[in-house]
Amino acid sequence: MKYRHAMPFGAEVVASGARFRLWAPAAREVELQLAVHDSSRELAMTATPDGWFEIGVADAPAGSRYAFRIDGGLTVPDPASRCNPDDVHAPSMIVDPLAYTWNDASWTGRPWEDAVIYELHVGTFTPVGTFAGATERLDYLAEIGVTAIELMPLADFPGKRNWGYDGVLPFAPDSSYGGPDDLKRLIDAAHSRSLMVLLDVVYNHFGPEGNYLHAYAPAFFNPSHQTPWGAAINMDGENSRTVRDFFIHNALYWLEEYRFDGLRLDAVDRIVDNSSPDFVTELTARVREGAGSVRHAHVVLENDHNEARYLGRDSRHRPLHATAQWNDDAHHAAHIVTTGEIDGYYADYADRPLWYFGRCLAEGFGYQGESSRYRGGAARGEPSVHLPPAAFVNFLQTHDQVGNRALGERIGHIADAGALRAAIACVLLSPSPPLLFMGEEFAASTPFLFFCDFGPDLADAVSQGRRRQFARFDRFRDPGASDGIPDPNRPDTFEKSKLDWSEADLPAHGAWLSLYRECLHIRATRIAPRLPGIGPSGAFEVERGDLLHVDWTLGDGARLHLAANFSRSEAHRVREQRGEVLYATGRGDPDAGRRLMPPCSVIVTLDPT
Repeated sequence: MKYRHAMPFGAEVVASGARFRLWAPAAREVELQLAVHDSSRELAMTATPDGWFEIGVADAPAGSRYAFRIDGGLTVPDPASRCNPDDVHAPSMIVDPLAYTWNDASWTGRPWEDAVIYELHVGTFTPVGTFAGATERLDYLAEIGVTAIELMPLADFPGKRNWGYDGVLPFAPDSSYGGPDDLKRLIDAAHSRSLMVLLDVVYNHFGPEGNYLHAYAPAFFNPSHQTPWGAAINMDGENSRTVRDFFIHNALYWLEEYRFDGLRLDAVDRIVDNSSPDFVTELTARVREGAGSVRHAHVVLENDHNEARYLGRDSRHRPLHATAQWNDDAHHAAHIVTTGEIDGYYADYADRPLWYFGRCLAEGFGYQGESSRYRGGAARGEPSVHLPPAAFVNFLQTHDQVGNRALGERIGHIADAGALRAAIACVLLSPSPPLLFMGEEFAASTPFLFFCDFGPDLADAVSQGRRRQFARFDRFRDPGASDGIPDPNRPDTFEKSKLDWSEADLPAHGAWLSLYRECLHIRATRIAPRLPGIGPSGAFEVERGDLLHVDWTLGDGARLHLAANFSRSEAHRVREQRGEVLYATGRGDPDAGRRLMPPCSVIVTLDPT
């Protein structure tokens, strides 16, 4: 099978050669600079209405390099480049998507209720840091119970190292990881193992280096809306139709041409859009009408505003817009429960962290319209109790929550071990789809630091800004202490963030891996088959400050109950629970455990009637 997404942007291979199109409404003239084999030429492009320039060229085979010269001066790569082999400042390369033959013709994806998500950064996931390297680890991920891998952003970024959120060529997988066909082979191989592949995409800003759009298409930005990165992407102003189409085509391109099974939209709360339908609503509709009409295609949001309206369901509990949202509230509450840290945004959960954690497991958002102290008393969130657990992705670690710490410490470095084990069981054995951050399953000792590879001027500004960011914390107020914060631009900062896979075979790390395997096996065999059709059915109670009870009615009518004692020192007597014990901390006498729970313990029972 062969797949291609046709779009009005960039270079498209056609029967007669190649067609090139660039939207450059601020340019007077545009020339195509084309290099084929050992020859190069400049060809004037034809101006067409609404700011477009285009040209068809007969002799322009796949592999040829091309760029656009604006008004006889600045030369820029294609903003819709499918591949930029020599980084973001160099010419683009023509790619024929039909040159790759897929082996997954029978693949129609997996329902969302099956999702156990594993977030990874391609560059640090393996020693080689490539798509091919990640492919070699797929058997391991499938064996431990993962059903979906989520790749951090791949859009071409400046330099050789980056988290991915500084991408400037949204259609081009960064060449440091391999070429387009290498990425397709990774996805193809994942599908052969029944693994979904999700992609993190960034539609709220472009990175600070290598973005040339301001020079010839300033209408990509709307200065009347400001974000932390400057003028917002123009989703609702003059000429916004073309801008919206650029990003909607990007989403469809990844789903159709690369066969991704879903997208995670980064920080949609930073997409400023007062139009109707807004961008998120339009994009999710286009996904359902496109790839989602023939196979499972999921859209997951990151949204600090906790807008439940994007997560609505129909009468059969099917998504009307987005499939789910990352539930930061669940992370923040669990983080306090396991570590005791209350700095920054954790302060919003400090008064009753276990209550918020229970609310997230049972009802979705922790904040459903209540006043947020961290946000100066502003109301945050919308009611979510009417939504099913499938609408929320819960986790104890992500790239954000690890990498945005000054020293990149994982939760295993800072949490109470007993409380962390209990929290892991709560997340993995509750109905909401769980997410793991690469290496957490074996308690990786390696940090995940913030790293990048900018040019000299910007690199210094980023390094100094990083130190200023943490100067407000007591431990870094001393100038000498802040000097110990790793420089994001140093190559060794990136190298230190690579997983050490030999740790997974060591006894201390293997015990954590066994816990994940056990919980995910229980989830796959006893819980996930009962999830289809699950509605909003959660209820929770916190007793004596550190004893949590959560109940759910599953899709087939079975009752799932979780009891967790997060006390570090006290055993708690709990009420009798009907049904079979699926999981009990310590593998002790399950009947005794259901009456008296030792410190930092969890019991999960299932009543099928």
